[in-house]
Amino acid sequence: MRVFTYSEARKRLAEVLDLAENGEVVIKRRNGETFSLKRTRKAVSPLDIEGLKLDVSTTELVSAVRESRER
Repeated sequence: MRVFTYSEARKRLAEVLDLAENGEVVIKRRNGETFSLKRTRKAVSPLDIEGLKLDVSTTELVSAVRESRER
C-alpha cells in the first residue's frame, strides 16, 4: 500500500491510478485525514458474451441446466 500526500497525488494522478489498479493507495491530507483509493470492478455475468445474441430467457436457461443435471 502506497501513501501519497494530497499534493503528490494531485501532481502524479496517473501514477496513483495505475497503482490503485493493483492494490490500495492512501491519500493523506495536511490535517491528518486519510482516504483510501482502490479500483472497483464492474459486475458482469460470465454468460454475457459480446457479439453473441441468443434470445434465451432466464426460465429457459434454468430449465436447460436442471435437465442436464438430471442426466
